[in-house]
Amino acid sequence: MTTLAGSHTVVALDPLFDDGPEAMVELAHRYGTYRTYGSHEKIDHPLGRGLQQRHDSILYFLRTGGLRATTEPAHVLAARTAYFRQEFAYGTTEHIAGIGSFLHSERLADAARQVHDRAVVEPAIAYANLMVPGQELAVHTDVPEFRGADRKRLPQWLLVVMHHSGLFERWRLPIATGIAWFHDSDHGALAFWPDGPSQPVAHHRIRANTALVLDTDTVFHGVDRVTSDEATVVPPVTPDSTLAPVGGVGDPWVLHTSDGTETARYDWDELRFSVSWKAYVFADEAERDAWRDGTDDLDEDAIVDRLVADVAERGVAAPDVPRDPDLGLLLIDTYVRFPD
Repeated sequence: MTTLAGSHTVVALDPLFDDGPEAMVELAHRYGTYRTYGSHEKIDHPLGRGLQQRHDSILYFLRTGGLRATTEPAHVLAARTAYFRQEFAYGTTEHIAGIGSFLHSERLADAARQVHDRAVVEPAIAYANLMVPGQELAVHTDVPEFRGADRKRLPQWLLVVMHHSGLFERWRLPIATGIAWFHDSDHGALAFWPDGPSQPVAHHRIRANTALVLDTDTVFHGVDRVTSDEATVVPPVTPDSTLAPVGGVGDPWVLHTSDGTETARYDWDELRFSVSWKAYVFADEAERDAWRDGTDDLDEDAIVDRLVADVAERGVAAPDVPRDPDLGLLLIDTYVRFPD
């Protein structure tokens, strides 16, 4: 376990498992079909109608062209960021046998305590991200949670706005994220800003059976393109695409459209596979119990009212501004400050 320098604590684990990465690679194949991230969660909300779940990150990606600052049509950029995700565990529910050793890893839990300097760790989720050649992960911060406000109830961009506004820290649930890798790759490095978005970016090359643990709700991060510098391949991915292995470890992975048409085939080594671990980190058991019992939860109307009052105080909106998608865009622009 190594703590990396930076204003935000980042803990490197090498190795993650004493017995190597093979069990997690087998689990990834055994899970089966993976769907694009955008197809998973959709919240209908007056502020969010017409906005994507991560509208904040999408706007930045379209404006900058990603980590490589490329100038490409919007449909190409969309294909580059339509990566694949699947949930392996959520709360106490394990969706696939064998994920328990990862979800309840003491090494990850010890690192989480360092990240937030808190004692009580409650593992919450484990999910896989898969990227095909030509894809990348747009710069973003992860979706935070607050007592009474999470991604099952509110649009993801609104939760991000809440955290970056600094107005709801009393209710925020400190979350530590472990990003784990189970193969070596010269591409798809993790880019992150441990000293804040106005400071230089750091790049972390991925290696098998290692992990980084940090506060990804606060630290901006992204993934460099999964391809060589010379390649210009555009991934044949649409929001309804699926990615699945044709068999076990060593067999190809196939990309399909929603009607079952095969559009591409990849070897495992061509893909970028990571598994993320998230855990709530509490100061003590009393704080954890308050979260479990739902005491002092935020109310949705109170959240929007507080944000509107703040932008009115800043002079960027009237106190009676309509609660519509234009307000959503204004909130993103006001509070979420991406890297320069």
